[in-house]
Amino acid sequence: MYISYVPQIINNLSGAKGNPIQPLVAGINCTLWVIYGLIKEKRDLPLAAANFPGIIFGIITFWTAL
Repeated sequence: MYISYVPQIINNLSGAKGNPIQPLVAGINCTLWVIYGLIKEKRDLPLAAANFPGIIFGIITFWTAL
C-alpha cells in the first residue's frame, strides 16, 4: 500500500509538491503499530514488518513535500 507514495515522492522532487500532512500522519500511525507489534507479550512480527515500510515511505514523502 505504501508503495503508492513513490509517484508522490517523484512529483515532490519534480517540483509539484503534495500535501505533507497525510504521509506524516501515516508514518506516525505505522510507527505506533510497529511499536505495538514489538512490545506485545507475544510479539507480532508480521504486523511490525507489514507496517515498517509505511514509516520509511511516509517520512520520505513528508520530507520531499516540504
